[in-house]
Amino acid sequence: MYCGDYTQGTILPAPNFNPIMDAQLLGGALQGICCEKDVLIEILTQRCNSQRLMIAEAYRDMYGRDLITDLKENLSHHFKEVMVGLMYPPASYDAHELWHALKGVDTEEKCLIDILASRSNMEIFQMKEAYLMQYNSDLQQDIDSETSGHFRDTLMNLAQGTRMEGYADPSTAAQDAMILWEACQQKTGEHKNMLQMILCNRSQQQLWMVFQEFQNISGQDIVDAINECYDGYFQELLVAIVLCIRDKPSYFAYRLYNAIHDFGFHNKTVIRILIARSEIDLMNIRQRYKERYGKSLFHDIKHFASGHYESALLAVCAGDTEDY
Repeated sequence: MYCGDYTQGTILPAPNFNPIMDAQLLGGALQGICCEKDVLIEILTQRCNSQRLMIAEAYRDMYGRDLITDLKENLSHHFKEVMVGLMYPPASYDAHELWHALKGVDTEEKCLIDILASRSNMEIFQMKEAYLMQYNSDLQQDIDSETSGHFRDTLMNLAQGTRMEGYADPSTAAQDAMILWEACQQKTGEHKNMLQMILCNRSQQQLWMVFQEFQNISGQDIVDAINECYDGYFQELLVAIVLCIRDKPSYFAYRLYNAIHDFGFHNKTVIRILIARSEIDLMNIRQRYKERYGKSLFHDIKHFASGHYESALLAVCAGDTEDY
């Protein structure tokens, strides 16, 4: 990651973990006359993903039922989305989100951008496997049929998961930067193709050098250049790739801020980012959010959400002492 930051999630494995006891408590909470939502929050947000999967196994042994199904039947609205989302392994959760983004009533382009622009080769490989297992469908074929144009070509390229890793060659950085600069001037189909090929396939280390060279050649930041030259989802996707290469936590902080403030609390986006990053870099995202926007992420969620839904999001987000 950029600047060699130490990445950290907000959810860590619970010490003294006892899946059988947790499964019993969940069973009691779900089978009571009124569902004890606080118990669900207390257990599921305070265990890491691998522990939750062990709880689900213990729950199945104990009650002969599927925990996800029981959660879906007993809960509703956004609170249900958070609790059920926490139960998926990371690759399955990405697959689940992509499937709904591609196969829902309207294609959710921003969801496709968030996931495909930010995942590593390994994460993409695992997500494609999960997608095939869960939906008996090929992710790349579905992207091909549900999207179009250069936006589709770029998503297809990212979905191959073939970015070079760890390799950087200073001698070709200036050359790549020239191609990017020309692509921002000429904007032909061929130039767009070359632009996305470089952004999708060069290593992170290589692209840092390319972006620096681009600045030297054009006197302009690559993001500003892309924003000036292109529009629509193609432009949004290219910018997302650049921002994720530079600093993923900053990208997600920006996306959360947008979702909370510009889209009147876009629940799906907030839920997806909090869950997907909870064991990876949500601590870093929180830090960037506060540095950049002056308010803590915790504060903004508290301000816009309510009830058990709010409690669940805040438990995943977690906060510093002054936030509570």
